[in-house]
Amino acid sequence: MNIHIISVVPELLESPFSHSIMKRASEKGLMHVTMHQLRKWAVNEYGMVDDYQFGGGAGMVMMCEPLVKAIEELNAAHAFDEIIYLTPDGEKFQQGLANALSLKKSLLFICGHYKGIDQRVRDHFITREISIGDYVLSGGELAAAVIVDAIGRLIPGVLNDETSALFDSFQDNLLAPPVYTRPEEFHGWKVPAVLLSGDHKKIAEWRNEQAIARTQERRPDLLKED
Repeated sequence: MNIHIISVVPELLESPFSHSIMKRASEKGLMHVTMHQLRKWAVNEYGMVDDYQFGGGAGMVMMCEPLVKAIEELNAAHAFDEIIYLTPDGEKFQQGLANALSLKKSLLFICGHYKGIDQRVRDHFITREISIGDYVLSGGELAAAVIVDAIGRLIPGVLNDETSALFDSFQDNLLAPPVYTRPEEFHGWKVPAVLLSGDHKKIAEWRNEQAIARTQERRPDLLKED
């Protein structure tokens, strides 16, 4: 998978993709993430990419010209499956959407900044708008890191155990069950006996029961979804 990200502060994204699972995905050649500095397409030699709002109001707006030039140039070279704008008023990012995006070959993310981007870019170039939650960040960079991480770990071969992602929270609208590791007893707290039994059928049944119970307690709304 090829992922491209347009940002005015791409430096914010260097660390998330240089370590751990995302680094492994890149080293295996399974996912390539490329950051692009929007000021490369600035309207003048001073790197201008934003301006005041028409109609007045606080906050600067990212301009049409730099964004359109960047999108058109990159799309001509990579033919993106989706051009995604990260914005608080987009559709909420959930596991099902991560699953769907992980099947794509090429994605472009636009990181908003300041007061957002000119609406005309959204109207004519953006194919999908995504929010990672009902709150406002200083820019879309952290949201891009969250989404790319969620997508990347689903790509076959990225995780050492390829079945691991299938049992994450929110797969099948359930939270993950409790997990335990050695030692079997710590401070008098014991691992549930069923997990030590070696009976894989009983273990699977216990985990499913625990997942349902945890979801009913913490996120009952998930059980109401179709």
